[in-house]
Amino acid sequence: MLPGSPADPALRFRQLVSGADEEIDLAEGALLIAQSAYPDLDVPACRARIDDLARRLRAQVPEDSSGAQRILALNRFLFEQQGFSPNVENYFDPRNSFLNDVLERRVGIPITLSILYMEVGRRIGLQLHGVSFPGHFLVKCKLDDGTAILDPYCGGISLSLQDLQDRLREVRGGEVSRAIVAGMLVSANNREILARMLRNLKAIYLRCHEYARALVTIDWICAVSPRDPGEVRDRGQTYLKLECFRAALEDLERYLELAPDTEDADEVRAQVIELRRTAARLN
Repeated sequence: MLPGSPADPALRFRQLVSGADEEIDLAEGALLIAQSAYPDLDVPACRARIDDLARRLRAQVPEDSSGAQRILALNRFLFEQQGFSPNVENYFDPRNSFLNDVLERRVGIPITLSILYMEVGRRIGLQLHGVSFPGHFLVKCKLDDGTAILDPYCGGISLSLQDLQDRLREVRGGEVSRAIVAGMLVSANNREILARMLRNLKAIYLRCHEYARALVTIDWICAVSPRDPGEVRDRGQTYLKLECFRAALEDLERYLELAPDTEDADEVRAQVIELRRTAARLN
């Protein structure tokens, strides 16, 4: 596949995320990320599988069902009948971050299970939105009598405010007020969800020292968040690991332009000076 060709998933992904956020097809975005690892992946066929899951679930849900009843039906269908579950044994397997693998293997991590949960649930009329909660992606649903906070990684269970406080305390430590928790329950937009999905994948690749794969993933993150200084820096550092010195220099200089007063600015400036010397020797 030639870069920039109509079938190039990176090009299609850039087109997808360049438009209005509400017009971004979340399932397509997630599947394009998977296509970067599986070039022959049939994205429309995978989307059709999601449609089929929703069609089969819809047949079980009476038209007059309440929102709460639809949530229970969704949970029963996905996690009991279809057997989707968390991959607790191999959480850092990159396949957990690819929606096609989640559909095929029926295991995943919080963000991919949440995307599937939202995509199927929305097709049966539920108002579902992602929540970038620290440490663990969640889903919320607007109901007639309030808002339910749901955890697809744990079978779609509903979480109380106390549950959320306890979880946040595990991540941050110390006392966690209800106001702090409430402020973290804002809806994540489509770009934020795709970026978080990619950052999970990036962390997996860096953890395994798979720098070439990490570099591709960071490029995709930069397509979603082009002015994120941290991603520009991380791409530069990844280029450095791959001994692509000129590309590393360009990104690290750009990082200092975007965040001149950051805590690691002096360290990065020292790297830039050394990279300029290296680039001069390569000329």
